[in-house]
Parts: sequence; structure tokens; C-alpha cells
Amino acid sequence: MLPANLKSIYLSLLTGLMLYLLPWDGFGLMLRPDFVLLFMLYWMLRAPQLCNIGTGWMAGLLIDLASGSLFGQNALAFALTAFIAVNFQRRMALFSYWQQSGFVLLLLVFAQLVLLILKLFSGADIPGLSYFLPSISGILLWQLTVIPSVRSGAQQE
Repeated sequence: MLPANLKSIYLSLLTGLMLYLLPWDGFGLMLRPDFVLLFMLYWMLRAPQLCNIGTGWMAGLLIDLASGSLFGQNALAFALTAFIAVNFQRRMALFSYWQQSGFVLLLLVFAQLVLLILKLFSGADIPGLSYFLPSISGILLWQLTVIPSVRSGAQQE
């Protein structure tokens, strides 16, 4: 596990931004998880004193600037998601691994619902169910990254 300090948090968020900016195409673009949100949720659940709602707002603004989307929509979605994650952070320590994964999936879907509502208000068409594929790929990525740290933590105890 990475030590929880500001340098590692900002470095991982920058890595998430770089992964977001890769030239995704076709089906890969439909499946692309929200890397910045995943990294942000990881740090919010692990070190909420260092990664908080303001970090979510700023990360969302960076995504808005990078993607050229409606300014503030990702910032609002990230900040609302961060608010929920920070409020439930202490309870998450009592959850089992699968309950934590379910909670993260709900947070990813919530962020996409906020974005969907904002896009519908700005005049976009209603997308199909494939709109939620990034949440599915995001939780699969979460499983791949968190399982090794859970197992290593259980072996150390």
C-alpha cells in the first residue's frame, strides 16, 4: 500500500488524469472507467484528512477543462460523490470487502447519474444502458487493485 501523504495522493490523481487523456477509441471509450474518481475514492476512504471534498471539486474542474465538457459538471458530480464518501468513511472500516465494493459501485453510479441529469438539463439525448458501462469497468478495476492490498493486510495480521 502507498503511504498516505499529499505527494502520493496528487501523483495518483495526476496518473488518473493521464489515463483519462489517453486516446481511447470505440468500445474502449465506452468502457473507460473514471480513473480520477476511482483514485479519489480510494484516497477519500483511506485518508479523508488529506483528500476531501475540495480535492474532488478541483479534480472535477480539471476533468472539465481537459474534456471540454460543460464547465463544472464533473466538479459538481465529484464533489457530491466526495461528500457521500467522506460521510460514510468511518462506517466503511466496519464493512466487509464485498460491502465496500458495493458501496464504491453505488458511488460510481451516483456520479454518473449526477452527470446524466446535468447533461439532460443542457439538452442532451437520453442515453441507453451502455451509459453505465464505465461504472461496471470501474468496479472491476477496483476489485483488481484492492484485492491484493486486502490479502496482504490479512496476511500481516
